[in-house]
Amino acid sequence: MTTIELTSPGTKPGLTVVLAEPRGFCAGVERAIDVVERALDRFGAPIYVRHEIVHNKHVVETLKARGVIFVEEVDEVPTGAVTIFSAHGVAERVEEHAGERGLRAIDATCPLVTKVHREGRRYAEKGYHVVMIGHLGHPEVEGTLGRIPGKVHVISEPEDVDGLDLDHPDKVAFVTQTTLSVNDTRDVIDALKRKFPSIVGPDVRDICYATQNRQTAVAEMAKHVDVILVVGAKNSSNSNRLRELGENIGVPSYLIADADAMDMEWLKDAGRVGLTAGASAPETLVQGVIERLRGQYEVDVKTLNVIRENVTFKLPRELLDDPQPSQAAGA
Repeated sequence: MTTIELTSPGTKPGLTVVLAEPRGFCAGVERAIDVVERALDRFGAPIYVRHEIVHNKHVVETLKARGVIFVEEVDEVPTGAVTIFSAHGVAERVEEHAGERGLRAIDATCPLVTKVHREGRRYAEKGYHVVMIGHLGHPEVEGTLGRIPGKVHVISEPEDVDGLDLDHPDKVAFVTQTTLSVNDTRDVIDALKRKFPSIVGPDVRDICYATQNRQTAVAEMAKHVDVILVVGAKNSSNSNRLRELGENIGVPSYLIADADAMDMEWLKDAGRVGLTAGASAPETLVQGVIERLRGQYEVDVKTLNVIRENVTFKLPRELLDDPQPSQAAGA
C-alpha cells in the first residue's frame, strides 16, 4: 500500500538560507561609524559629515536621527563646527579649506585608503607616472586624486591600458581603489605589466582584505546555493561587485537595499538561498531579510565560514581617552 502524506494548507515550504562569513561591516566602516557616534557623545549635536559616512542609507538615516547633518562641501558647515570626513577620504584641498574656515575636522578615512594615498605620493615624488585602477567619480578615487601630486591616470578596464601614452614608459607605478579586489584588478594589472614591463605597484596583500574576503566567501557560497542575495546600496562599489561575481559564476544574484526590496519570485524555484552583505551594510538588514523569508518559508539558517577576520583600526587621536598614535591590528 502506498502512503500519501497530506500537507495542510497552512504548511510553509522549506528553504535553506546559507549565510556567507565574512559579510557586512569591515573594520574601516566600523571605525567610521564609531568616529561619528563618539563625536556625538563628546561634542553633542549637531555634527557635520562631508558626504555619506559610508554608502548605506540606513546607516545615514540612523545617524541623522541622532543629530548628524550630512553636507556635500565644507562651505555648508558653520564656522567652528565639528566636521567629519567620510571613510572614503578627501582631497588635500578639502582638508586645507576646512582649516581655513576654522572647522574642527576629524578624519574618519579608512586607514587602508590612507595607505593608498601614501603609496601614490611616494611614487609621484620619485618621478613615476601614477596609474590608479578604479572608477572615476567614486569618492575614494576623487579623494586619492587630490592627495597625489601631478597627473594621475585613472583606468578601470584592461582596454583602457591601450590609451596610456606615457613619455617615460620605464617609470610607471600603479595603485588601486580599495573597494576592488584581487579578482577585480587582476586583468587590468596583467595588461599594465604587458605594456609597461618595469611597472611597480603594491603587493596583492595590500588590496583591501575585506573586499577580497567577501568575494572569496561568495565564490565558495555559490557552489552550494540556487540564488544569491546581496544586501547593500546601489552606489556601493563592493556590494555591486559581489552581485556581479555571483552572476558571473552562473548563480542568479540580486542586490537589495533591504528586505522590502526583495522580490519573492526570485526564489520560487530555489531550495537554498545564499545571503551576504557589502562592507557598508549593517547586520540588522541581513536579519531583516531572514525575518521576511520566515514569513513565507520554514527557514533553516546555516553559516558558511570561509575566512575568519579579526582586523581592527584605532580611532583618531582626538577621540581617544588616552591618545596614542593610530595603528592597525592585523588579521
